[in-house]
Amino acid sequence: MSLDVLPDWPRALGDAPPPGSFRATPEAFVVIESFGFSPQGHGEHLWLWIEKRGVDTRRAASLLSRVLGVSEAAIGYSGLKDRHAVTRQWLSAPLREAPDPEQLEALASEGVKVLEVHRHPRKLKRGSHRLNRFVLEIGFAESDREAIAARWQALVQSGAPNYFGAQRFGHGGANLPRARALLARGWRKRDDRGGLLLSSARSYLFNRTLAARVAAGLWNVALPGEVLNLDGSGSHFLATPEDDAAALAARLGAFDVHPTAPLWGRGRLGSEGEAAAFERAQVADEAILVEGLERTGVELARRALRVRLIEPGWTPIDGGARLDFSLVRGAYATAVLRELISAPTL
Repeated sequence: MSLDVLPDWPRALGDAPPPGSFRATPEAFVVIESFGFSPQGHGEHLWLWIEKRGVDTRRAASLLSRVLGVSEAAIGYSGLKDRHAVTRQWLSAPLREAPDPEQLEALASEGVKVLEVHRHPRKLKRGSHRLNRFVLEIGFAESDREAIAARWQALVQSGAPNYFGAQRFGHGGANLPRARALLARGWRKRDDRGGLLLSSARSYLFNRTLAARVAAGLWNVALPGEVLNLDGSGSHFLATPEDDAAALAARLGAFDVHPTAPLWGRGRLGSEGEAAAFERAQVADEAILVEGLERTGVELARRALRVRLIEPGWTPIDGGARLDFSLVRGAYATAVLRELISAPTL
């Protein structure tokens, strides 16, 4: 088998779950950004709260730039949202004059509806939102309802492995062989302007490490020398032998902290001892990707191995269930769904 065929990553809840379906319609996959703050109501930047259907974020930004008469690069957004969904998010544009309401209304015919318009002193930056709220409908056989509901409760209690979703790697995983070839000959920005291939390589190596931890039953515990992530933040710290084992286990059980794995690049691994040895072993046969990433100059970072479901809800519906939950920025709803149901794109 080719190295670049994406594996069916191990699941925390064991064997493949019952068959099911999702994204039956865009309305069955709703994503809403949550920021924890609102535009200030004054300033030189126009912030627009939009709802889009069948349009990805970059396309929405392009449409908005055309209507407002500003460059596409001037449009700000926090996160990239999928095309196959109904999503709500903020976009911003540097605009001193009030926009033409009729032009904004016309965007609806392109799949972008402007819900609110406010002013703010600054451009919206990538990664500004804190959470994404998901409202998803999944389909499954009535005979599997009890089993899937039990899997859902297990995820509510233990969280889910924080895998990067298949969409990170392009259709059929096509980004990965391209990334491998580019890193082998030397990455150049002009060959990967958006950094998509670089991100695919880092995501693949992370998923490999997480998969090994899941297979070993170690994805939600701290190894000796573990780097831990403080829940909901970018803060990390090293677990040391002096730490109280019972207290650390309690913090892990309460989702206060999470074990991590590297997003490979240049710099110190951060972990030590058993954890560091485990992490290096998972990428020992991927020197092209690891060394290629180091040569690009991208800084090594850490990502939590698990993600908790925030304010989860389960509502039975005909032919399946409606799920609602929030995840921290950067986590994938598909990582949750693949623990519940088996579907071709999960």
